[in-house]
Amino acid sequence: MNDSTPTAPGALVGLVFVSHSSLIAKGLVDLARQMAPTVRMLPAGGTDDDRIGTSFAKVAAGIEAAEAGRGVVVLCDLGSAILTAESALDFLDDETRSRVVIVDAPLVEGAVAAAVAAQIGGDLPAVESAARSAGAPHSGGASVQAPVPATDTQSGPARDDSTVTRTVTLINADGLHARPAAEFVTLAATLGVPVTVNGRDAASLLAIMGLGLTRGARVELSATGDGAAAAVDALASLLESGFGEA
Repeated sequence: MNDSTPTAPGALVGLVFVSHSSLIAKGLVDLARQMAPTVRMLPAGGTDDDRIGTSFAKVAAGIEAAEAGRGVVVLCDLGSAILTAESALDFLDDETRSRVVIVDAPLVEGAVAAAVAAQIGGDLPAVESAARSAGAPHSGGASVQAPVPATDTQSGPARDDSTVTRTVTLINADGLHARPAAEFVTLAATLGVPVTVNGRDAASLLAIMGLGLTRGARVELSATGDGAAAAVDALASLLESGFGEA
């Protein structure tokens, strides 16, 4: 299990993926790590001897390894996996248990959304919300937001309410597939200005991937208010770079 823990800094919310199949759990870690390379993600799949089923010991060990002080989100594939995870929580001390959340959401979509939210430094409620958004019907998914410092709310210069719009053509061969979509959303979440992409929230991974944008697609970026132009330009430049893909 230790070889599944990233060696990068662990001051992020951790994730545990509980599946009846060890291959599914390990594969999901591989997938999510493409978008969240420094998040502690542990697979807890299969029985103790890697047969189909779940393992209390694997779940408990995964939670312990994923916890770096900021909490752990646990996602499960089927109902009995949730029961196993709940049993594992019963044996944790109260302090640790208070920082572990089991989320009932689609395993793959929830894991990817949660991983990106954790990667940009989201706290436990933010990562939990991102995971739950994957199960919301007709939802574009919750936005992932980077932590922002407190600001002085006293009166200041008048706010700029003008709207900036720019259209870019995707040039990378596979369009906004998972890895570049995660890179795009991660940048959008740090800009401090709400931006839309073809009318969808630029800081929502599930919303962006749901657009199905392929090579040659026209992408309309739009933002309103202070910093709108800089935010749109930053995202446009990333799209125009092709994300480093041929």
